[in-house]
Amino acid sequence: MYVDLILLLAIVLAVFFFFKRFSSFIYLICSLDILYRLLHFLADNLKVPELSTLIRKYIPASIPNAIGNYVGTNSIIYTIVLWCMFFAYCALLFYIIRILAKRKYR
Repeated sequence: MYVDLILLLAIVLAVFFFFKRFSSFIYLICSLDILYRLLHFLADNLKVPELSTLIRKYIPASIPNAIGNYVGTNSIIYTIVLWCMFFAYCALLFYIIRILAKRKYR
């Protein structure tokens, strides 16, 4: 029942304790969200009923969607999660631009 939420929290805690860098945390959260969205894209566009059913049943559509399943989409916690994801994607964009700028000016 709470498998997706428990897995998400376990991965976040593991990265936070092992890497202890904010950039690692941002890469993890954004990569996981992108992975969820890509898997649901495959489930929607590949006409394999078994795969689509498996993905839709066990994998949330996104990180905010996983949180929204448990707290509701009209709650303050969901709104906070959405804003945190927004800032995480802004940070990811900053890290990507910084990496590309370093490569260009070498």
